[in-house]
Amino acid sequence: MKAQLVEKDPETAIVLFWKAINAGDRVDSALKDMAVVMKQLNRTEEAIEAIKSFRGLCSKQAQEPLDNVLIDLYKKCGRMDQQIDLLKQKLRLIYQGEAFNGKPTKTARSHGKKFQVSIKQETSRILGNLGWAYMQKSKFMAAEVVYKKAQMIDPDANKACNLARCLIKQARNVEAHLVLNEVLQGKLLGSEDCQTQNRAQELMLELEPKWLPPPETVKITGFDLEDDFIDELEKLLNEWSPLRTKRLPIFEEISSYRNQLLS
Repeated sequence: MKAQLVEKDPETAIVLFWKAINAGDRVDSALKDMAVVMKQLNRTEEAIEAIKSFRGLCSKQAQEPLDNVLIDLYKKCGRMDQQIDLLKQKLRLIYQGEAFNGKPTKTARSHGKKFQVSIKQETSRILGNLGWAYMQKSKFMAAEVVYKKAQMIDPDANKACNLARCLIKQARNVEAHLVLNEVLQGKLLGSEDCQTQNRAQELMLELEPKWLPPPETVKITGFDLEDDFIDELEKLLNEWSPLRTKRLPIFEEISSYRNQLLS
C-alpha cells in the first residue's frame, strides 16, 4: 500500500510520512522513505534538513541507511564537500571496526532482492564514491589514489574507467591505456556490461591520438611522486587514521599499498 501511494501521489505520501515522524510511529523507515521521495521530487535540500533534524529520533541501526541516503542527496545537489566528509566518516567507522555493528557482512536489498555485502565490498564501494567526489572537484591525484585503493580491495570495470579518466586528466596516458585494456579484454568484474564497454572504448578513442606522451614524461614503473602528490596522499591517510587502534585486515592492505607508493 505504501509503495502504491508513493508512486501515485508522492506529495500525499510525504504528508503521511511527516505525520508518522511527529507521532513517533516507525520513525526509522518513515524518515528514510520520506527523504527518498523528496529526492525524487527534487526537494533535495528539504530532505537533507529533515534527516539532519530528525535522525536523533531514529535507532542506532537506522543511522547507516540514513547516511547512505544523505550521501546520495549531497551528490544530487552538488554538495561535494559534505559528501566527502560523510564518506570519510563512514571509512573511519569501518577502520575502527564499528561498521555493520561489528559483523563482517550485512544484508542489503536491491530491486526487491536481498544479498550479503562484505566489509571489503563496502570499503571498495565507499572509496569509489569518494574518488568520484574528488573527480567532481578536479582533484584528480587524490581521486587516483582512492580509486587504486578501491581496485586493490574489490576491483571492477566501472572504477577502472574512472581511474583511467583520472590518469588521462593528469596526462598519464600510458597508464590509462593499460587500465582500459583490462576492461576491454574482460579481465575485470562488470567488463561484460555494454555501457561499461562503450565507455572504455570512448576513453580509448579519446586517448589514442595522444597516448604516447613526450619520452621524458613517461614512467613505465611506479608513480611520478611529486611533493604535492605525497602531501595529498599523507593528508588523506592522516584524515583516515583511527581514533583508536582496532584495525580490520583490509586496512592493513591499504597501509601496505601506501608503503609501496612511498618507497
